[in-house]
Amino acid sequence: MTALSSATAYAAPGTVAESVPGSPASPAAMFDKDLAGLDDEALLGIIRLLPRASERRVAACELLVTRYQGLVWSCVRRYARSPELVEDLVQVGYVGLLKAINNFDPAICRNLATYAQPCISGEIKRHFRDKRWQIHVKRSVQELMLQARAATGPLAQQLGRTPTEADLAAYLGVSAADLRQAERAELAFQPSSLDAPLAGQPGLSTLADYLGEEDPRLEHMLTMRAVATHWGELTPREQEILLMCFRGGMTQAEIGQRLRISQMHVSRLRAHALGHLRSRLLDLEIARG
Repeated sequence: MTALSSATAYAAPGTVAESVPGSPASPAAMFDKDLAGLDDEALLGIIRLLPRASERRVAACELLVTRYQGLVWSCVRRYARSPELVEDLVQVGYVGLLKAINNFDPAICRNLATYAQPCISGEIKRHFRDKRWQIHVKRSVQELMLQARAATGPLAQQLGRTPTEADLAAYLGVSAADLRQAERAELAFQPSSLDAPLAGQPGLSTLADYLGEEDPRLEHMLTMRAVATHWGELTPREQEILLMCFRGGMTQAEIGQRLRISQMHVSRLRAHALGHLRSRLLDLEIARG
């Protein structure tokens, strides 16, 4: 049903776009006079009986979508102050309307508007719940955030002042810690841009200007900590050779002279020690010889 939603999703009631059904070959352009004269119940009967590929069924469905554009907009209007684009919410609302039309059961509800309204609102709420969050936030925290937002206005009127955190927590029957968690979670709903100017800061300072840079020594520190975990598995001679090589900067020939062993022996011990550490760091099951 993508063609149906794309043909109507951006058309507000009363606009020119509302009367433009799409391309000449679209089902909307082939509305039969008998379909236009049918009531909702008859059109829903056609949708239930005919297969989805039927052009007559598609035309009946699009006719109902056109009739109920106003219902979609009335559901979207409640979220006019949200950060989401109205056009996107209208598109989501039409998805809910199409689901209502396709799943309508006269045994459950006789009126399409009554059945479709919660479907449309539910689809919009699901969009906010699942699509708008920049990071994963638990459902319970999301719901508490919405409850706190909805309760702030009525509670302010009741108290005659801006409610405090303790006021809201008591009103909602939650702990102050849970409320603070919900307030922090709201920041994940619409994160600030790193390039946005900071209020109260001189010049054109942005948030990115105050963030720390990556420390190139951090990776080295983590690597050395991993090496230290398995350092004791080396023999004292192997430890000594690696320290002379990497900390002292000595060549294999110099190490051999210091330890009074051949350069070839130094090379073998060095390679053996490094191979063992490498196998440990890479979690390879290589037994020492």
